[in-house]
Amino acid sequence: MFGNHWVYIVILLVIVLIIFGPGRLPELGSGLGKAMREFRKATTELTNEVKSTVDSSKPEADSKVDTASGSEPKAPSSSN
Repeated sequence: MFGNHWVYIVILLVIVLIIFGPGRLPELGSGLGKAMREFRKATTELTNEVKSTVDSSKPEADSKVDTASGSEPKAPSSSN
């Protein structure tokens, strides 16, 4: 599956090195790192927001089911 893909990566890196030069590669790397960090932060925040929304809506759905049935579960009485 990954037979010749490393060759494409090496060719891409050589082309980037030729185009931007060795002086700008650290700048490009740090910019790419910052972009990836921001993307991960945004996806984490979005995931947490969705989870909190789902968690907060669960009790409402459970209470609606309980009130719709009109009856509460009762403990068995011991009349021995």
